[in-house]
Amino acid sequence: MSAHTEIQTLINTYREAVMKKDVEKVMALYADDIVSFDAIKALQFKGKAAYREHWVACMEMCPGPHIFEFHEIAIESADNIAFAHWVANCGGTNDKGETQSCWMRVTACYRQVGGAWKIAHEHWSAPFDPMSGATLFDVTP
Repeated sequence: MSAHTEIQTLINTYREAVMKKDVEKVMALYADDIVSFDAIKALQFKGKAAYREHWVACMEMCPGPHIFEFHEIAIESADNIAFAHWVANCGGTNDKGETQSCWMRVTACYRQVGGAWKIAHEHWSAPFDPMSGATLFDVTP
């Protein structure tokens, strides 16, 4: 199987695990030394333990079904390192039954760890207006 195909499979597995709210499966996809620039709460998360706490909190934020749609996926790969980027419609249903989502930008970096591809770095972000400081959650691709 080509590295490109393996990375696409990893992305699909990641998306499915999040949709099922399976934190353990999500965490199994990360390298132990993951560094994430997530769009929520902290400037950065270093290591699986810190990022796991974040994922648990994220899953609790939206008790209803998640929205986690990936579009325009682009993958570049080499022997033991790869990266991908896409736009994602991300959100869920809150405790009042309201569905909320927004479009985010995503970049992920992968490396071979013990013969398997692992996510070594993630960056989720939303654009913002530098004049007002407002995050632009209403933009679409």
